[in-house]
Amino acid sequence: MNNEPMIIRGKLFEWGARTYLMGILNVTPDSFSDGGEFSSIKAAVIQARRMVAAGADIIDIGGQSTRPGSSQITLQQELDRVLPVINQIRQGPDEWAVSGACRVLQDKSMRKTLAEMPISIDTTRAEVAYRAIALGADIVNDISGGTFDPDMFSVVAQKQVPTILMHIRGTPQTMQKMTDYEDLIGEIYGFLEGRIDAAVEAGIERSRLIVDPGIGFAKTGAQNLEIFRQMSRFRALGVPILVGPSRKSFIGHLLHRPTDPKGRVWGTAAACVGAIAGGADILRVHDVAEMRDVCRVADAIFRG
Repeated sequence: MNNEPMIIRGKLFEWGARTYLMGILNVTPDSFSDGGEFSSIKAAVIQARRMVAAGADIIDIGGQSTRPGSSQITLQQELDRVLPVINQIRQGPDEWAVSGACRVLQDKSMRKTLAEMPISIDTTRAEVAYRAIALGADIVNDISGGTFDPDMFSVVAQKQVPTILMHIRGTPQTMQKMTDYEDLIGEIYGFLEGRIDAAVEAGIERSRLIVDPGIGFAKTGAQNLEIFRQMSRFRALGVPILVGPSRKSFIGHLLHRPTDPKGRVWGTAAACVGAIAGGADILRVHDVAEMRDVCRVADAIFRG
């Protein structure tokens, strides 16, 4: 099914033409793979520039870890983590180009490219979404599909920005105890279909919606694999599909690397190929340069 293209911050997203990459920028101290690496503004901006140079199409900024068992932070903590980074990306002065270790920062054209890059705010809180959009975020990526905060859809409808609706059961604290599905794909499909309907009823245009089956969120390793096998079924929802397999634990278990997320790059690459074969439109990844090469070859095979 061909979905209507989106224009986000002047960039055309022509679904089906190729796979788009969303680079993960966790400004958290406790994310499962890179917690603490980019928790300063300077480190976060440098990493954003690196991902842009590597070929990212979107930068996804999150201040709340959603790994299994992660603790909920306060609203103010989340705002304090994400807003300065978004502001710096959109308004950053030249003094941020001082790192001798990252010469790309000194390139004026790269600074311009980053300033024009679509930004996604990874949050379940309407207040964070509202204030992030005011500073220049373009997309809301809500792992709860708009279920954690009753005001989320009204904010998105008011601002008329694209939003990503993910499937989850429970919360990050409880989700891995809630993996008892009678019909895994059918229940995920039904949830996403219901959230699309709720979003449209709240005033969000269907053409601005993206869905995510929620790899690793209230899913066992075997269930994650089944989602990849049946990814094409979600095409019937009639909206673009985002998939986020990057460095996740099911890959670590398959590779016998349960404690080394950064050693899962090529396992992630295989999962990305599987997602593309199933019709995914966006991949949310840590390792942008490597996955850009993966996408180029997989797109040539599966998209012709």
